[in-house]
Amino acid sequence: MLMLIVGACGHEFEPPDREARVAEAAERFATVSFDTVTWEGDDERALVGNEFYAARCRDCHGTLGEGATPYAAERGLEVPSLVEADWRYESRPDSVRFHIFVGHAAGMPNWGMSDVTLRQIDAVTFYLLDRLRPEVLGG
Repeated sequence: MLMLIVGACGHEFEPPDREARVAEAAERFATVSFDTVTWEGDDERALVGNEFYAARCRDCHGTLGEGATPYAAERGLEVPSLVEADWRYESRPDSVRFHIFVGHAAGMPNWGMSDVTLRQIDAVTFYLLDRLRPEVLGG
């Protein structure tokens, strides 16, 4: 439900549309921002990534990243598999980070414009590429 607030001057608040929010996130994204993210080790990074994935990604992308979950279907979202052998981002962490940060107008949240940190985006990218994909693909 969208709520419009009318001010004393009679002006209505019109929230930005989804495409405008995605475009703003794309303008704000900077690959070099992730250069300052550090970890004690890969286990810590994977743990933080797994926790983020479970809390924010699993409903749409599935426990094992297969996509097309009942949750997504109920909302009319077409959610891709993250574990297909020929997934176009499989060896491109910067592209994965970009898509998590920016989202897209068809339904992927633009996490970079919310309360999500660069550290969490880095961690879930690591989890997807280094832990989830090899585990599911038998690597």
